[in-house]
Amino acid sequence: MDSLKMSQGFMDQESDDYNDVRPIFYIGQHDTKRSETLTDLQYGQVLNSGFSFVTTPITNGHFHERVLLLLKLSLLDAKINEQPGSIIDPVVPPLTTEDTNLFPGTYTSGLVAYSSPWIDLCSSNHVISSISRQVLNLEVSYANFCGVRSIIVPGPRQDSSKTGNSQGVAQYARAIQEAFSIGTRVNIIVHMPMYREPGLEEGVPLLSGSDDDADGVPSEDQNIDLFSSWDSWHSIRSVCDYDARLFAAIRIPRILPEKELQTRWFSEPLQYLTFSPQTFLTNKAGHPSLSRYHQDMIFTYMRLKNAPYFLLCDLGPEVQAESGPNKTVAADFPSLAEAAAHHTASGNGDNKFQGANAYSAYLRHLERQQEPLSDLEQNTLTNFQDWLQSPLQPLSDNLESVTYEVFEGDPVKYHQYEVAIAAALKDWAAQHKPTSSPGGEVVIAVAGSGRGPLVTRALRASESTGVPVRVWAVEKNPNAYVYLLRQNQLEWGGRVTVVKTDMRAWKGPLLSSSTSSETPVYGKVDILVSELLGSFGDNELSPECLDGIQHVLALSTGISIPASYTAHVSPIATPRIHADIRQRGVSDDTVFATPWVVRLFALDFVAARGVPGRPRFQTAWEFAHPLPPNVLRAAEARRKGGVAGGGGGSMAGAVGANDHNARACHLTFVCRTRGVVHGLAGYFEAVLYAPATAGGESEEGEEGEDGEGGGKVELSTLPEEIDRKSKDMISWFPIFFPLKEPLYFPPDTELEVSMWRQTDDARVWYEWMVEAYMWVGPSQRVKVGGSDLCSSRKVACLL
Repeated sequence: MDSLKMSQGFMDQESDDYNDVRPIFYIGQHDTKRSETLTDLQYGQVLNSGFSFVTTPITNGHFHERVLLLLKLSLLDAKINEQPGSIIDPVVPPLTTEDTNLFPGTYTSGLVAYSSPWIDLCSSNHVISSISRQVLNLEVSYANFCGVRSIIVPGPRQDSSKTGNSQGVAQYARAIQEAFSIGTRVNIIVHMPMYREPGLEEGVPLLSGSDDDADGVPSEDQNIDLFSSWDSWHSIRSVCDYDARLFAAIRIPRILPEKELQTRWFSEPLQYLTFSPQTFLTNKAGHPSLSRYHQDMIFTYMRLKNAPYFLLCDLGPEVQAESGPNKTVAADFPSLAEAAAHHTASGNGDNKFQGANAYSAYLRHLERQQEPLSDLEQNTLTNFQDWLQSPLQPLSDNLESVTYEVFEGDPVKYHQYEVAIAAALKDWAAQHKPTSSPGGEVVIAVAGSGRGPLVTRALRASESTGVPVRVWAVEKNPNAYVYLLRQNQLEWGGRVTVVKTDMRAWKGPLLSSSTSSETPVYGKVDILVSELLGSFGDNELSPECLDGIQHVLALSTGISIPASYTAHVSPIATPRIHADIRQRGVSDDTVFATPWVVRLFALDFVAARGVPGRPRFQTAWEFAHPLPPNVLRAAEARRKGGVAGGGGGSMAGAVGANDHNARACHLTFVCRTRGVVHGLAGYFEAVLYAPATAGGESEEGEEGEDGEGGGKVELSTLPEEIDRKSKDMISWFPIFFPLKEPLYFPPDTELEVSMWRQTDDARVWYEWMVEAYMWVGPSQRVKVGGSDLCSSRKVACLL
């Protein structure tokens, strides 16, 4: 009866979770003592224990002995016969059938090859390093022939940060690069510790001998450089030019390091998280478990679109040796009674293949404990992780309906706009401000209406506040114009006047039609609503568009929604995105000049938090609307040739009419640990509406809930502010300004970011550069690195 209740409860729980979608755990098994490829039967036994894949050695013990003999003879030969100016260079003979048990077969492509852990690519002894490199090349070439798709190569056991050991990591990196040219279809996965925790390294002695190897692992009383292992990995992938087939597998330590290092590895192209016996704890029931910190790290890493797999090392099951071919015994075919008795007797776990492996079963338990993916994550956010998109050019291009549809799928943005319009209407009525309509209605113009979502929200705001409005929808896209006319017929009841024109050419609401004796009369707009903001605020030319339509806004009482917006930047490490851009650069020479719109996910913010006066996210510049009239008059005078000379625009061959929209900034970020910068992440914040005080100044107090209580109504894409100001908003992904070459910097570095928004009256583009400085005294810094000046002028936004 109890069993029935337990089963029923389990089924109820399964039913409740049936529709929940969680990241899937793929769990592999690796045995460091395994010297031969598993047979098909053994392979099946491991899979039946709860594993998804298995590793296999490429060569066996016979080959190892052959190499050891060659090494011994070569070292003796070098000691006796090597002369100055010459070297002994032994040649490892080709593989034979006695050297390997790996052959092309049905399951071969599903195996993960593990190269010989005893080779020493870092050895300072030429004979040892040469033999090791040849062994790696032989194994990679043969595994590639057999159809293996991934090869794990144990990483260096010493890091370049160790005095006098930079040669070893350089040799290792060069050997990996050479292996790529041999294994043309395989991925190479470098197996590194997350940090050099004692006992986390490979236990197999190297060719160079145990004495030479002993110095590579810090003892208990030595200081551990947490970032030295990452440093070596960075050197390897830099030498390999960020090859798309190069991945990392990290050994998870028993004691997790600080969050900065966990995030650093999170940003890297991780293929495996590997766990050894020392990583696991034992709970009160005697079962394996992981600390809460390990669980949180796993849950974070599994949110990646290309989530890492798990590899359990030396955690069972023990593979049963097979009897000879075609040999069977009676025990292979027990009766039903014998099988039942055997199952009962083996309930204590002695039978290695009854049920799942305890460690893989625990990971399956963690898999079910993950927070389910939301509908937004499943359908949109996960798919767009680190996916590069070119910025829109709405002024020069007519967008398709499906693009508008994507924008309209974000209810948060339009809710905030509706709240802002409603707040503006309430204040308008409360302050008894005059309107621009002969009938007393507040005149609202939606500039760049698209398919009309803001028009709908403006009408709703009017209904909710009881303030009558007249709405004009202005749109240059002839195709969207047709859709707006239909919306006006079917949804808006003819309450909207739709105008097809570029907003900058619109003369305002038409009050009277022209006759033979009179010219048409145009009125003004009280509230100008637009959604021209880009991922950086101004990168889709919102300032230039709103300048061009400001002439229709009521001079003293007109309101612009948005009222202002600020651009923000932060230096970041994004190895995956850099590798993607680098690959695209083979056929496109503008990829590093393009500010990419991308949902940044696998990234590391290199700037430290909490530094006074040097926050992680810093403001680059700000735009506010409407502009003071004198600024527009000066721009118009330049455009008409009434002013000689000008600013940056005139220096570029233009008259400088748009120079008031040029911007520049110089920002300083503090980096506590060493790292690498691949570019700048750009975000924006916008104040849609800020109620004015009696004196006419905008209130700077705290925001009210949804703009109520006199607070500002805002949008934000800043990671530290989005949940507070516009939670779950997805209309804008960040913008990424790439560096052509990654910039490495040492610990306690100040990164100086210089950025410009440039214009020549026909185009707008950005320029950016990053420099690294290090303090060497109380009042002196030295420059330790810097990027080139990057420019998006080749792909500038057209006015």
